[in-house]
Amino acid sequence: MNNQKDDFVIEMLNITKVFPGIKANDNITLQLRRGEIHALLGENGAGKSTLMSVLFGMYQPEEGVIKKNGEVVRINNPNDATKLNIGMVHQHFKLVEVFTVLENIILGAETTKMGFLQKQEARKKVEALIERYGLKVDLDAKVEDITVGMQQRTEILKMLYRDNEILIFDEPTAVLTPQEIDELMEIMRGFKREGKSILFITHKLNEIMAVADRVSVLRKGKYIGTVDVADTNKQELSNMMVGRPVQLQVVKEPAKPGQVVLDVQNLTIPSRLHHNNAVKNVSFQARAGEILCIAGIDGNGQSELVYGLTGLERPSSGKVLVGGDDITRASIHKRQAYLSHIPEDRHKHGLVLDFTLEQNMVLQRFREKQFEKAGFIRKAAVRSYAEKLIEKYDVRSGQGPVTMARSMSGGNQQKAIIAREIDRDKQLIVAVQPTRGLDVGAIEYIHSELVRERDEGKAILLVSLELDEVMSLSDRILVLYEGEIVGEFDPKQTTVQELGLYMAGAKRMDPSQMSVFKQEERKETKNEQ
Repeated sequence: MNNQKDDFVIEMLNITKVFPGIKANDNITLQLRRGEIHALLGENGAGKSTLMSVLFGMYQPEEGVIKKNGEVVRINNPNDATKLNIGMVHQHFKLVEVFTVLENIILGAETTKMGFLQKQEARKKVEALIERYGLKVDLDAKVEDITVGMQQRTEILKMLYRDNEILIFDEPTAVLTPQEIDELMEIMRGFKREGKSILFITHKLNEIMAVADRVSVLRKGKYIGTVDVADTNKQELSNMMVGRPVQLQVVKEPAKPGQVVLDVQNLTIPSRLHHNNAVKNVSFQARAGEILCIAGIDGNGQSELVYGLTGLERPSSGKVLVGGDDITRASIHKRQAYLSHIPEDRHKHGLVLDFTLEQNMVLQRFREKQFEKAGFIRKAAVRSYAEKLIEKYDVRSGQGPVTMARSMSGGNQQKAIIAREIDRDKQLIVAVQPTRGLDVGAIEYIHSELVRERDEGKAILLVSLELDEVMSLSDRILVLYEGEIVGEFDPKQTTVQELGLYMAGAKRMDPSQMSVFKQEERKETKNEQ
């Protein structure tokens, strides 16, 4: 069966791709059957995205051939890939932010008559696709105003608009909420039923077990093997991927909370997009030696709350105290003395993409004595510091400290930010989606680092959309719904289903049950006395 000419719709045979200082793909063979979901699994920097970029025509391989339906094809650029009915949703979306959703979908494949754009015809075709696949989006909204989940749907509609039959998804769930992930899995199953063939890059083992038929594993640029999902399990896949047994559960002692580090009092923060408040009169405390998690469905005020704490947004009322000092109106520069921040958008708020890795490692610290002398940066000191962090946190890059941040894989960019922020050694760590886009080996390491920081007496404020992470890493959970705290939980005494009801707004805890509000009452009583 396997050697039948028509069994494989795509064959990538003996592909080798080299970049300066690194062999990203080393003699890799991958075969995609017609009408299957084939997962491509590997650590950050294993060469998954590079291999798919070769198939999509963004890179040319040094060696190897690509066959479609048994015939050798040459894919010089993405237009060639499109002609072969190959489409790709990239990890970092390729959308024009100031264009509408509809304009983005038809861009480059416009229907014209006598040189004029036939927008109505295009709209009808897109509306038919939305109806057929259940991909609800507002076609007239500008991309800069819609959620990442909607942006991803826009990318999928772009593929479908071009009648693609071979669909490549590069880390498609890295920026989605659990609900959006479930929807995407269902959409992928629908594509499979229609006979489309899917290549699905991921390092989330749950998703592979849920939707994939087969999985091919890459490690450090080399092909490790292909297995049927029905014949394997998560532990076996993680061993293939990392090359050693991986602890899939967080190992930690019970928390020993100490004094209050972060004290948020009646904080209200306006929304940038709407004429209402994104965060409404929120109060809570995070203590030394605990991991406090803010859980919720994306878009319920988590981002704005973090912006208010880190100085990216100005609260309209309320107070933020760290270590007893009021930093509500402090500049971002001043706040750096109080807190470390792992941001949710690594490109917008985490890195300067056109700086080197070593420059990014000292972004907030280059004025410190160890890195500066008489107004000049001590380059040797910066390099040696960057090399230390690169080794400790296993940040993989082609040229080490002088690698441009832009050229690194998303997971390694994330590891660089985490290394920098944890090493700054502040009393409060605000960690937003800290393991977004990381493989199981890296997740295991980051979780153990956050637990170690907790045990050393730091207060960790975790904001996560990954319910597995929320349940296993947190010591205490607050649920945020429409900008308000609607529940407080001990992860050992609740379930994912229970949290889900509060996150969706179906349930709300009585304030008297929450220590958050008891603190408020104590403050008011003290003030009255």
